[in-house]
Formats: sequence, C-alpha cells, structure tokens
Amino acid sequence: ATDLAAAALVELRAAGERGPGAGGPAESVADVFSRLADKLVLLMRHNDVRLELGEPEEPDRPLPAPVADAAYATVRGAVLTMLEQPGLGRVRVAWTVDGGALRLSVRDDGPGELTTDHPGIRRLAEGLAALDAEVTLDAVPGWGTTLVVALPLASAKGQRQQPPASLNPRELDVLRLLSSGHRNRRIAELLGISEHTVKFHVANILDKLDVASRGEAAAAARSFGLVEAGAPFA
Repeated sequence: ATDLAAAALVELRAAGERGPGAGGPAESVADVFSRLADKLVLLMRHNDVRLELGEPEEPDRPLPAPVADAAYATVRGAVLTMLEQPGLGRVRVAWTVDGGALRLSVRDDGPGELTTDHPGIRRLAEGLAALDAEVTLDAVPGWGTTLVVALPLASAKGQRQQPPASLNPRELDVLRLLSSGHRNRRIAELLGISEHTVKFHVANILDKLDVASRGEAAAAARSFGLVEAGAPFA
C-alpha cells in the first residue's frame, strides 16, 4: 500500500493518471467519480475493508480537467494512506459540489491517529496547494479519521505544475522525448549520447519524480507542460 500511495501522490502532482491535465476535456462529476470507484473497488480486493461510496451531488456538473485529475488522485492517495492503519474496517468516500467547490470527503473507522504531519497527508496537502484547495483533517482517537478537501472549480483553470528543480537540463530533455513515445535507443540517437547514458538518466528521472514507471513520468511531463497533451505515453 505504501508504494501505491506514493504513486497516487505522483498522480496528484502530475494532474492524475490520464495525462491530458489542464489541456484535457472536462468530465462530469459522475464520470470522474465512476472512474475513481472502479479503481477503489479493485484496490479493496486486496484488503479486508468495506468500501462505501456516496453518490455525488450534481452528477452532470462539468469539472475542469485539473480538478478532475486532482480529485481522483487525492481520494486514491487518501484511501491508500488510511489503509496503512491497523484495525481498519470501513472507508467511506463522498463528493459534493458546494459553493463553487468540489468537496471530497474520505472517512475511516480506524484508530483516529492520523495527523497533518503524517507523510501521506502532508504530501497530499502540498500537492493540492497549486489548486488553492482547502484541506481539513479531523481525527478522533478510537473513532476514526475524516479528510475533507475543497477544490475550487473556478481558479483551477489553466493551472500547471512546475518540474522539480532537481531535474537538470539533460534529464528534462530525456523526459520530453520519453514522454513523446521514444524508446531509449531513439532518445540516444536524438541527443547524441549512448543508450547506457539514457538508461542512467531515466533511472534518475524516475527517482527524482518518485515514480515507478515511464508512464507515470510521462503523466508528470504533461502536467509540467513539457509535451503536448495529445502525445502518446511512452
């Protein structure tokens, strides 16, 4: 679960799994929630925890792509963080549209010991900062934890993440080409370097982005604006 939670945090920074990010078409609340529900049901197959899903209000409301992607990644990351706790029996996920914001609620019946200092919660909050999201965590010992995130619908348009400063210019070049669908040999030819050097750069990129695959790195590159939204994943 820890590795999956880390991947979810990357998705949040990278505007979610689907890649188009800010340039993608708007989806309805119902469509995004349905996508998320399918993913959560699969995750729960490996856990003895009951998943409860609250039908979203205003299901036909269109969501800006950054909000849709952030909502998907945030809830997935929150659920995975909660699943790391012992003695968990139930997780409930609900969405509402309230006052110009998409409000995400994730509640568990665990030990109620999660805090804002928990690495998973802290990184979720950091990833949401670019969208001006409001994050509230309420943990009651012995009763469980409730995470509520309010994502503004208006201010999210046009938001774009920045690539980590730790990526050097050559690594950014490799990331652009990787995300455009090129394999290592072709990247080596285009940059005039050896294939071994490309592999070295790719390993560094995955490490610095804290991702496990080229596809996740490509999603990050799209959110950074390094490649066009319609470019294929590597």
